[in-house]
Amino acid sequence: MSIVTRPVGQTKVSVTSLSFGCASIGNLGGVVSDADVTAVLQHAWSAGIRYFDTAPHYGRGLSEQRIGVFLRTKARDAYILSTKVGRVLSQGAAMKEADGFVQPLANDVRYDYSADGIRQSLESSCERLGTDHVEIVYVHDIGDYTHGATEGARHMEDLLGSGMGALRDLKQAGRIGAIGLGVNESQVCIDVMQREALDVILLAGRLTLLDREAEKELLYRCAKQGTSLVLGGIFNSGILATGPKPGAWFDYAPASQDILDQVTALQARAKAVDLTLAEAALQFALNHDAACSVLLGTGKVSSLEHNLAAANKPLTEQARSFVTT
Repeated sequence: MSIVTRPVGQTKVSVTSLSFGCASIGNLGGVVSDADVTAVLQHAWSAGIRYFDTAPHYGRGLSEQRIGVFLRTKARDAYILSTKVGRVLSQGAAMKEADGFVQPLANDVRYDYSADGIRQSLESSCERLGTDHVEIVYVHDIGDYTHGATEGARHMEDLLGSGMGALRDLKQAGRIGAIGLGVNESQVCIDVMQREALDVILLAGRLTLLDREAEKELLYRCAKQGTSLVLGGIFNSGILATGPKPGAWFDYAPASQDILDQVTALQARAKAVDLTLAEAALQFALNHDAACSVLLGTGKVSSLEHNLAAANKPLTEQARSFVTT
């Protein structure tokens, strides 16, 4: 499947069908050298990827800093950039590890979904990214999945009370091109969409070959409102890449026996149509009608090459039927 360009909601922003997720270059799970960061980003660029997604959360600003350095060698109108708001960084003490990121930048973090917090977050991100505007801004990790019920309600009140208004003002001023959510659950998207229009949702792990949670209601609302989906977490924390081996992870934790059994069955079905499980997972996302882009995130050229090959694998009629039903 060749990389094509698709519109984001009803905005003027368009993204490549494959995009690069920059969590790994924020040292997620281990240190990635500067040389490896440059190599993997250049490989993505050479393959035709022109949409890059990052966030302050990724290495407490390290990912934004690194992608910013790389993209300064490119014309600003040659790529699409997204980052996230909801976490505000400030100078802090050096750390060996924070939130799964190794050797992050020396920044403290606080959650703030209010208008002031969102503006402050975006300004800081733009400084690290070396740009005065960002095509897509996602409200990051709003909802009970991340914060629990009490704090989740407080943050939602801030977002709906003033935060969304600030995002609309920034969009009108041309500082951002599209407004969205970047989350790991469908329900919070539905909750926000009942009050506010969204251009796009970056949905991690809830519309995959294995997990179809978004099909219950979210896809209907997206179609009705003209909201696009960017699909992340398409391997469900790894199990759709590694297969149902002992210790495989699903949804950021070791997989249950029920999940292992489901993946075993999916692997057998994929093999019957000459696909690996990982190929089937990637092709499912790429061929989904609701998706404008699919995120690939890695700090290794070899892993990116493997995923690009899976994305470009020709599908038989039987294989296409499997990944589109």
